[in-house]
Amino acid sequence: MIKRAQKRGMITYTELTNAISAIRFQPDDFDLANLLDEISTEENAAGRGMLTVIVVHKKGDMEPGAGFYELARDLGKSFTEQVAFWVKELHAVHDTWSNNPNKVI
Repeated sequence: MIKRAQKRGMITYTELTNAISAIRFQPDDFDLANLLDEISTEENAAGRGMLTVIVVHKKGDMEPGAGFYELARDLGKSFTEQVAFWVKELHAVHDTWSNNPNKVI
């Protein structure tokens, strides 16, 4: 995800699950959702935004799933318009990582 964010890109749930080799996930697995929540929680606490903002649906809205927005609210982020929030968070994460192309956590 960091490499994709450094290039100001996004990745679909399917691409992400195909890229993970240590554990097998399906794009709609509950365990994947928990992993993504943990990553976003830790990244947000570190001041780098919700990294999983770049993980999106392959078809349809091309946005993160509903769980992303639920977690955002749990993390204290306030918004009324989901798409506007997503775009703002996406730009913030892209800015963080594209301005630090050699940064690895």
